[in-house]
Amino acid sequence: MNPATNHPPKNNIYTIPLAYRKMENLHIVFWLFKDVAWCMEWRPLGIMMIVPTLLISVMITWRTRNIASELSHNAAISIWILANSYWMVSEFLGFDTHPLIGIYTYKHLAIIPFGLGIFILAVYYLYLLPKETKDKM
Repeated sequence: MNPATNHPPKNNIYTIPLAYRKMENLHIVFWLFKDVAWCMEWRPLGIMMIVPTLLISVMITWRTRNIASELSHNAAISIWILANSYWMVSEFLGFDTHPLIGIYTYKHLAIIPFGLGIFILAVYYLYLLPKETKDKM
C-alpha cells in the first residue's frame, strides 16, 4: 500500500479486458446449465453443455497462460470441469457404479483429474508463489 494514497501500487493491479470478462461470465452460465441438467437428470442437455463449458474454460486458461497464478487456477478449473463431466456422464450412462478394482467403481476414476487439479494448485502455492514472492523482495 502506498501510505500517502492508501491505494495499492499500480503494478499490483490486474485488469481483465471486457471481452475476456464477458467470456468468463458466459462460461458460468454454461457451467450452471450443465450442473442443473445433471441435478435434474436432463441427459442430452447435460452432455451438450460439456462442450461449451470445457471449451471456454480452456480458452480462458490459454489466455491467462502468462500469469502463473491465473494459469494455475484456470487450469485446475478446466481439469475440475473435465472430472466433473466424466462423473456426470458415468451416472447418465449408468456405469458409475460398475466395479472397477476392489471397492472402487468407474465413478472413482474422476479422482485422477481431480487429483491433477489439486497437484497443479499445490505446485503453485508451495513452489511458484513463494518463488514469486522471494523474487519481488
